[in-house]
Amino acid sequence: MKILIVDDHGVVREGLQRLFVSHFEADVSEAVNIEDGLASYTHARPDVVVLDLNLEGAGGLELLRRVLGYDPNARVIVFSMHHEPIYAVRALRGGARGYVSKSAPVEELISAIRKVRAGEQYIDRDLASRIAVSQISPDDPLQSLSIREVEILRMLGQGKSMTAISENLGIAYKTVANICTQMKVKLGVDRTADLIRLAIETLKT
Repeated sequence: MKILIVDDHGVVREGLQRLFVSHFEADVSEAVNIEDGLASYTHARPDVVVLDLNLEGAGGLELLRRVLGYDPNARVIVFSMHHEPIYAVRALRGGARGYVSKSAPVEELISAIRKVRAGEQYIDRDLASRIAVSQISPDDPLQSLSIREVEILRMLGQGKSMTAISENLGIAYKTVANICTQMKVKLGVDRTADLIRLAIETLKT
């Protein structure tokens, strides 16, 4: 089996590579960003892609979009630190075949790879149950937010300033400010304080 890992943390890539080789005798390739990820996919044509959302730049969902544009049958599992239903729903709507939180047991990721390779979908059990009982509906305005917007919203809820957010994400302060303005329009609020309140109530930061 060929597996492509796209994650910008070397420790994560190394740990996953050892895990996959031991369980699947896999041929594992690695990438650290969107450009490398797409190039690696087109070169290796892996059976499964294990993708982090928090990549530098446009993020993992953009790579998901590009990979599916190249190969509509690509089998991508999002493996993310985010365990809120909104992230999983957003990724699955974007074409991912699976979603596993990095806090889930190792067996969940192994099961995800087996099922996704076989053409099925997989969501880790804890997250699947939370999606089933969550109050998120298709009409919820948060569903209109991109992953990058959701991440900035989360950081606002954690009490981070726009300067701190820009430094953390490696993007310009003006970009963060513009994204906050866009979110206010999408969510129908006027103040940054309202964004913070929504983040605390909805994302449980």
